[in-house]
Amino acid sequence: MSPEQFGAAVLDWFDRHGRKDLPWQQDITPYRVWVSEIMLQQTQVSTVLGYFDRFMDALPSVEALAKAEEDEVLHLWTGLGYYSRARNLHKTAKVIVAEYDGIFPADVDKLAELPGIGRSTAGAIASISLGLRAPILDGNVKRVLARYVAQDGYPGEPKVARQLWEVAERFTPQQRVNHYTQAMMDLGATLCTRSRPSCLLCPLKDGCRAHLLGRETDFPVPKPRKALPQKRTLMPLLANRDGAILLYRRPSSGLWGGLWSLPELDDLAALDPLAERHALQLEDRRELPGLTHTFSHFQLAIEPWLIRVKTAPDAVAEADWLWYNLATPPRLGLAAPVKTLLKRAAAELNAGETS
Repeated sequence: MSPEQFGAAVLDWFDRHGRKDLPWQQDITPYRVWVSEIMLQQTQVSTVLGYFDRFMDALPSVEALAKAEEDEVLHLWTGLGYYSRARNLHKTAKVIVAEYDGIFPADVDKLAELPGIGRSTAGAIASISLGLRAPILDGNVKRVLARYVAQDGYPGEPKVARQLWEVAERFTPQQRVNHYTQAMMDLGATLCTRSRPSCLLCPLKDGCRAHLLGRETDFPVPKPRKALPQKRTLMPLLANRDGAILLYRRPSSGLWGGLWSLPELDDLAALDPLAERHALQLEDRRELPGLTHTFSHFQLAIEPWLIRVKTAPDAVAEADWLWYNLATPPRLGLAAPVKTLLKRAAAELNAGETS
């Protein structure tokens, strides 16, 4: 197919079959498109739906996001993972308000320079909400194009990435680029899926080299696999007489940056210095079922312990430490496994009260 035929086939498919009722496809603004694109990075549409609506209800504009406390932003993001995305959203909102008077720049290069956006997300914002001709290359589009041209090599390699960007640029049409961009993302999400592509329904099947070769699932070439290293940690859930759990805020950079978490210890012997630091008297302790959390570069085996403590009457909480009330929890950003462990602790504590 020529680029013109390619674009026409994609747009015809979009008119007949493309999704047009997703929340971020209504009342289209650069802000709504941007938030949805960041949420959709490495996350399925079905997961994002509820998060997007809650985020927009709480922070309906870039000005509202810029003014929000980081804890509120991370709270709204809790469970979506990859929390640097939320922190970068917050940073970028402040930049747009401070440097652009709250108006997203109608320039792909300027958009791509903002924290956490990058070239593909900039292209999506520019094309979908601003009507600018700009190619994109998110995971779904990368899969469609890599199969269409039977692209050799892992797309994470700079040379391969450049080649795919050239393909994306070549096929992006001059007209209706907003619909084309949405259609390409839809094709990858609904037909040109990773493991079982629905090639017979695809508008590009007649020109798709991977399909003609019968090698659809060979493209894009996967990243070479490496065994994930294993790490372990002991997480104490220190519960006071009111049933509140001691949490601390992690540093803003690094793993779970800026989120509230449980202390991490090497073993139970390390409890004594922690108790002394916070003027705690350790009482009953019980090991809870373990939990394994997989990060992109390692697996963390968590050994949780529910430990009853008695606090000194005159003890003052340190900065970046707090007692998290399980009955009326504050709006804080929590790492997903910590949120799970807090639910388990609440169930254990409630069961103890009723038994």
